[in-house]
Order: sequence, then structure tokens, then C-alpha cells
Amino acid sequence: MKGKSSTWQDLRPYAGLPVLAAVFLALRWNRLSPTELLLREVLLIFGYAASVKDVREQTVPNRLVLAMLGAWCMILVPQLFVQPETGVSVLAAGGAGALFAGVVFLTVYFVSRHGLGGGDVKLMTVFGLYLGLNGVVPAMLYGTLLAAAAGGILILFKKAGPKDAIPLVPFLYTGIVLTLLTR
Repeated sequence: MKGKSSTWQDLRPYAGLPVLAAVFLALRWNRLSPTELLLREVLLIFGYAASVKDVREQTVPNRLVLAMLGAWCMILVPQLFVQPETGVSVLAAGGAGALFAGVVFLTVYFVSRHGLGGGDVKLMTVFGLYLGLNGVVPAMLYGTLLAAAAGGILILFKKAGPKDAIPLVPFLYTGIVLTLLTR
């Protein structure tokens, strides 16, 4: 019995995911194309999982990033054959978003002397594929501002020091959710 109990406890942080996905689906059902809606739902699911993993272990697994990349390709490739105009548009926007996010986060990674995790760089690059350039810029802005505010509050109340690490992915994910709900 102990094994079953711990398994359910491991799944508790994911309890809000179906609600979030359903609410987003209900709010955006008539506003997005089926491909865009599917991409956003997959982004919400993987981003949520990455957030939980980052909070628990302060790591972003390469397998999760590769699974996100694989899912994006599986959604996009058929689109290139069925609706080439839409597929090329999503490919171009995603490529621009991934390039921008990757360059910005990689620059911060090196400038901060690895203060930003390599998993954060890879994950944000793949988030850029899903969001495109017009979505990744506000998501990064919201996420980093939220992380800075949280870090400032933690330092102010002496719960953390200036050199202490905080998981970044939950803040980036919150920025993504805000971006998806406001666009």
C-alpha cells in the first residue's frame, strides 16, 4: 500500500493541469485554428510538467525538452503537406521565436557565468517554437519580471540570499500562460 500512496502523492502537483487545459480550450476554442490550439495545449501540458520538475529538483530534463521538440514536429510536419501556407507560417514564426529566445537566454547563460541553467536555455528555445516571436517576447518579459519580483521579495524577507538559486521555469510558465490568455 505504501507504494500506491506515494505514487498518488507524486501526482498531486499535476492535479491542476486538466483544469488549466480545459479552461484554455474553452476560452480559445473559436479564436484559434485547430493547429494553433493543439500547439498551445501541448505547450501548456509540457510547460506545466517542466515547472513541477524544476520546483522539485531544480532541473529541466533533456528528455522533456526533446519530447516537446518531437511533439512540435509531429504537429507541424503533417500541416506542411495538408495546409502548406499555414505550415510554413507556423514554421517561420516558430523558428524566429526559437532563435530569439535561444540567443537571449544563451547570452544570459554566458554573461551570468552559468547563473542561468542550461536546461532553462534549451526549454525556452523550444517554448519559442510553440509561441513564435510575437508570443515569446511578452512571455519572457512577464516570466523574468515575475522571477525578479519573487527573488526580491525572498531577499527582502531574508528567505534567500542574492546568490541563492530559485527555479525559473514556473515563472516563465506563468509568463506563457499570461501571454496565451491575453493574445
